[in-house]
Amino acid sequence: MTDSTLDPAVAVRPDRVTPVLFAVAIFTSAALVFVVQPMVTKLILPMLGGSPSVWNTAMVFFQAALLAGYAYAHALQRVKAMKVQVAIHLGLLLVAALFLPLKINGLLGDPDPSAPIGWLLATLALSVGAPFGVLSATAPLLQAWYARVRVGHADGQNPYVLYAASNLGSFLALLAYPVVIEPLMSLSGQRFGWSGGYGAFLLMVVALAVIVWRRRLDQTAEPAPLAVSAPIAWKDKGILVLLAAAPSSLMLGVTAHLSTDVASAPFLWVIPLALYLLTFVIAFQDRPWIPLPVTLALSGAVGAIVVVFTAFHSGSWPAMFGIHLAAFFLLALMCHQRLAARRPAPDRLTEFYLLMSLGGVVGGAFTALLAPVIFDFVWEYPLVLVLVGFARPWKGGEIKPWEVIAWVAALVISAIPPLMSAMFAVDWDLAWAFSRNVPLRMEQVTMLVLGIVAVIAFILRDRSYAYVALLAAMTLSAQYIARGYDWALVDRSFFGVMRVADRQDERLGGSVHVLTHGTTLHGAQARDPRFACTPTLYYAPVSPIGQTMLAVRNRAPGVRIGVVGQGSGAMGAYKRAEDRMTFFEIDPMVDELSRDPKWFTYINGCAQTAGPGGAIDTVLGDARLTMADQPAGTYDLLLIDAFSSDSVPTHLLTREAIAGYLKLLKPTGVVILHLSNRNLDITGPAEAAARALNAPHLHQIYYENQNAPDMAEASTEAIILSPTEAGLAEFRADPRWQTLPDPGVRPWTDDYVNLFGSLWRHIRGQG
Repeated sequence: MTDSTLDPAVAVRPDRVTPVLFAVAIFTSAALVFVVQPMVTKLILPMLGGSPSVWNTAMVFFQAALLAGYAYAHALQRVKAMKVQVAIHLGLLLVAALFLPLKINGLLGDPDPSAPIGWLLATLALSVGAPFGVLSATAPLLQAWYARVRVGHADGQNPYVLYAASNLGSFLALLAYPVVIEPLMSLSGQRFGWSGGYGAFLLMVVALAVIVWRRRLDQTAEPAPLAVSAPIAWKDKGILVLLAAAPSSLMLGVTAHLSTDVASAPFLWVIPLALYLLTFVIAFQDRPWIPLPVTLALSGAVGAIVVVFTAFHSGSWPAMFGIHLAAFFLLALMCHQRLAARRPAPDRLTEFYLLMSLGGVVGGAFTALLAPVIFDFVWEYPLVLVLVGFARPWKGGEIKPWEVIAWVAALVISAIPPLMSAMFAVDWDLAWAFSRNVPLRMEQVTMLVLGIVAVIAFILRDRSYAYVALLAAMTLSAQYIARGYDWALVDRSFFGVMRVADRQDERLGGSVHVLTHGTTLHGAQARDPRFACTPTLYYAPVSPIGQTMLAVRNRAPGVRIGVVGQGSGAMGAYKRAEDRMTFFEIDPMVDELSRDPKWFTYINGCAQTAGPGGAIDTVLGDARLTMADQPAGTYDLLLIDAFSSDSVPTHLLTREAIAGYLKLLKPTGVVILHLSNRNLDITGPAEAAARALNAPHLHQIYYENQNAPDMAEASTEAIILSPTEAGLAEFRADPRWQTLPDPGVRPWTDDYVNLFGSLWRHIRGQG
């Protein structure tokens, strides 16, 4: 039915209320759908050690639930009567409300750290699957209903504009979460607030149905089904899925890349997701804020730059953050604009959204589930950055000779850094001469050389195959240089990438095995027997951790020690035959590496295990969960060493967590919190929690000796606490330990964590 077939007197009747009602309802549903994602993931995060992989896996669940919601919306279109559709949807919304208020369902018990993905997906399904799935179907359903009730109006021909309202609601809700909701509301308040919003939305849908039904153009009959258009070809379906898959994969890839070096925190998760939604808002506008030709030009430039910076982690953290987010935004926008240009007629609307949602699941599942299995390193993010170049349109016309020459020259130039590196590896004199005469590191030289290739790639951006080939060459060249050490071992688990390198340090006898998790050092051990059993880096005898260990050992011939965070097992070197030591570690791979004498011998070699203390134990699982099973009052020393890693498990630093540590101590026992962190101020909340608990505590920052061997020491910050003043007596007499002034920050609790504030305090402190 079109305008020309309607009674003119009826067709021109103005109606500004109905579009507004639909827009508000869609906006509200989208806000609820997306604000719940960081909220629920934050609820479940402590059960899996705060790993960034929790968010990526949770995103796959939410994308799959979104797909299920869209499939339901598409299937509901087979019901011809709109009254029946509305009744069915309202009924399902009411059934899903039985799962409120939101909470994590404990039916499956605690997760198995060796196989956490299945547990995580199943627990999310049991906890929020019903309300999330039904709510996510609302946006396509309302758009389909809008197209039917607005037949005869110009806006009824393009209900896709409501998708912009949907994504705008999602975008604003996500931005509000880290800036307003998380800092100002406890988790319990967030749960009940969301449940109240769900109830309000349910009433809104009822009111919408009643009002819209009365405001139809033709109130004498059920709205007629839309005219049937030609089916979407299978080839076009495949293109739609791929165009949706690439941004989804990039979103999870850039999130993991950025959060690896800061924290697994909602304020970092929501930024890429919010930008992802903003690209939908722009792409589905009638007049996009950024036209496609501009998007193609900008994405061609930034895409060629970011593949180089993906390999290197050095430089200004805000600058790196900005480059990666800008590239992600423009590449996702390019894909979504090309996707929007292929949208079918309104009668195929729900099928279009179903295909788009399927693409989101495919991209997310590749990054979060498949890539960790098939790759031993994080290759999925740079790989998709390269492959997304195929989404660019191919410029027609004859290929010109200068284009071929430029392309070949760029390929040759991209090979220069690896060739130089290979030459330096076999000719140390040449490498030494280069370092003496060139005031740049090899990393900087590589970026300058590949900058030339990036310029040529930008010039050839409309030749998509040539452009992709150059991106691939740049990526391989940069990754080869950025590999750093010659890795003797690279392996990957749900919790991250573990690598062991063999580094030379002559002052430590030559070979030193170095363990890294992501981009952070987690331990080092000299292989020379003269130095092998001397703890290094943060665990050196001169560090706050080493000082504490030696002081506690001097109190008795045999002490009970617990260590959260195993790393290379360096603390095992302190164990005497009479001491008992237990590591609490969430990643089984870390336990395997630290116990394998091929890599490290602190546990199986240096530790004295023949006496009454026996061998060193490892308890696998999240420390909060596993330590809850330990008897109270049994430990002389607890080391909580989980905050200098690639992500901060904040649940180990809350007031409740610290209270739990203190309960496990003997009256004069001590707990030491290792708080060294590159990007966050976590000392303030820890000190505030100690004050709130009235626990005696002291603070120390140790600065490494610049004349010591490279891997012997590391600057370390720590807080030491005890249940009693007697436990800190010898430490108060040591001038290296000081009392901190009141930090003036709110202590973290299991119901409240403000990582955004920690990041801001760190940035302000550096300034």
